[in-house]
Formats: sequence, C-alpha cells, structure tokens
Amino acid sequence: MNEILVLYYSQGGAVREMAQLIARGVQSVDGIKARIRTVPKVSANCEATESDIPSTGDPYVELQDLEECIGLALGSPTRFGNMAAPMKYFLDGTTALWLKGALTGKAAAVFTSSGSMHGGNETTLITMMLPLMHHGMIMVGLPYSEPALSATTSGGTPYGASHIGGAMDDKPISDDEKKLCIALGKRLAESALKLSRKL
Repeated sequence: MNEILVLYYSQGGAVREMAQLIARGVQSVDGIKARIRTVPKVSANCEATESDIPSTGDPYVELQDLEECIGLALGSPTRFGNMAAPMKYFLDGTTALWLKGALTGKAAAVFTSSGSMHGGNETTLITMMLPLMHHGMIMVGLPYSEPALSATTSGGTPYGASHIGGAMDDKPISDDEKKLCIALGKRLAESALKLSRKL
C-alpha cells in the first residue's frame, strides 16, 4: 500500500488535530494510507536526551519514514513567522536523504497554526516549503476552486492549510479550516499517486 507521511510538531494540540484531518483526506483516496509521525522537542541542555518512543501520541519520525512514503504533509505551529525549532532541527538532519535524492519528484504539502490572523502563518508555510524544494519535492497547495478558501474568515491559504488558534490557543478549528485540511490531504494523495507512477 502506498503511504503519505503526515509529519508534524504540535505544542497546544491544534497542529496535531490538523494532521489527523489531513490524514483523513489522504485516506479518502483509494490505494493510499496516511502514516502519522511527530518530532521531539529540542532540549536547551545539549546533554539531555529524549526517549526514542514518546510516552503518548504518535511515534517519532525516522529518516526511513520519509524514504518509504510517496509524499509528505509537513506541519508546524508558527513561531515569529517561521516553523518551530523542533521541525527545523529535524529537517536540518535530512542531508543523507538529500545526498541520494531520496525525495526528488515526490509530492509535498504544508500546514500551520498561528495565534492571530496576521501571525505569520503564510511565511511559516513558505519556510517549510524551502527545504522540501531543496530536496526536489513538488509542492501541492490549495486552489481557489476549493469553495472554503474563499469562504473562510479564519485560516486557509493557497500555500497550504492553516488555523487561527487565538492568543491562548483556545479557538477550535473552524468548519472551513477542517474542509481545507481534508481537501489538502486528498489533493496531496492524488498528486503523489500520479507522480509515483512516473518515477
């Protein structure tokens, strides 16, 4: 079975919920399955180590997950208009895959959650795209043919799915945001299947 890796980092839970919605969209496509993974926090102490298996939630990602999947959905909360440090730290460690072109030609999509409407979610989506493009991945966004993209009064961009969580991260994911997450997962899966047949 072909798989899409849905890889995220979440602190308040919104990005994790978005990952689950994207996975639902992925799995709405025949012949494809979602593999959900996360990344550990970055410790301020260099000698501190994180367990290889998280105590709760989804398993931590391994480079093999990226290599085995035919596509990638990458999600992070917004931190000053950029992806969170744990996600950047993980991506910085993917040079071995870059050297052998393991991700070249695979489809990818990005998603994020920010505290406010103009909290930098679009720049965060773009910062997540850049390393994926260096890997030779083909980016999939959300076209305006998705009605929720024009209807939303909260998150949602053509660059990828987004959510506005509020300053206290207490706003639930809106119906339009949910629709866009599912649509992005479905579009990514469809694109990944087409591309995988050409590789």
